Amino acid sequence: MRVLILVVSVLGFALANAQQSILRESLKVKSVVLGKDVEYCIYLPTGYDATNRRYPVLYLLHGYSDDETGWTQFGEAQHISDKAIAEGESTPMIIVMPDAGVSWYINSYDGKVKYEDFFIKELIPHIDAGFRTRPTREFRAVAGLSMGGHGSFLMATRHPDLFSACAPLSGAFWTEGEVVKTPDDVWANYFADLYGKDLKAADRLTPHMKSYSGIEIVKSGNVDELKKVKYYIDCGDDDFLIEGNMALHLEMKKKEIPHEFRVRDGVHDWTYWRTALPDVLKFISQSFHR
Repeated sequence: MRVLILVVSVLGFALANAQQSILRESLKVKSVVLGKDVEYCIYLPTGYDATNRRYPVLYLLHGYSDDETGWTQFGEAQHISDKAIAEGESTPMIIVMPDAGVSWYINSYDGKVKYEDFFIKELIPHIDAGFRTRPTREFRAVAGLSMGGHGSFLMATRHPDLFSACAPLSGAFWTEGEVVKTPDDVWANYFADLYGKDLKAADRLTPHMKSYSGIEIVKSGNVDELKKVKYYIDCGDDDFLIEGNMALHLEMKKKEIPHEFRVRDGVHDWTYWRTALPDVLKFISQSFHR
């Protein structure tokens, strides 16, 4: 009897482990565009290795100074996703978390760093080729926090033919007035390599920066194209980025672009983003099912 109990216990343990989600950290994709290897983490939902099923994909982007492990180490993405799927709040999906350094997910003004090109032309095809994805826009979404919220909105609005849903959290959106008031040392340290050091001397946004400003994209973009994507925007009421997020919300209302807008109690930290992720997963799952 003791042997039978032991066998059953071992089999039960093996089955439980076989049915767990998989997290692979710091994998590499060779980028010709960037001239280097780019690391990424990938979440594969429970059952991925047990079937030949194909899954929708969420690209989940990190913030400034983080890397591909931000969402896994601090954001508890695996645990939160497992729970949401187990409770039926989220459809099983693949989650890709790439390293973007401090690129802000854009192509720099001088063409030296072309992260947007890498993301669109190399990363997405790499994931679709290497994993069992459903490789159409109806089953592809993008979300992120802070710099990654900015990046997620840019990817979706500049490439609405590739994404069905977008969810920026505490997105780094700024009004033109906020940009031109940026202290010179802050501009030099964080933005000059991306947008040019002479931007503020002109006291206005350059065409390059306008092309990567979420608010400006909504103001001047093709509304019919922008409406192809479902949007979920969330920012804390005490977040230093709340003004830009509210400006983006108001501009989208003016253009009658449907979107969900949430302002919850909170600041710019991981506590806020961890509590936001379950609703993001639910929203994105619903966009996959439409």
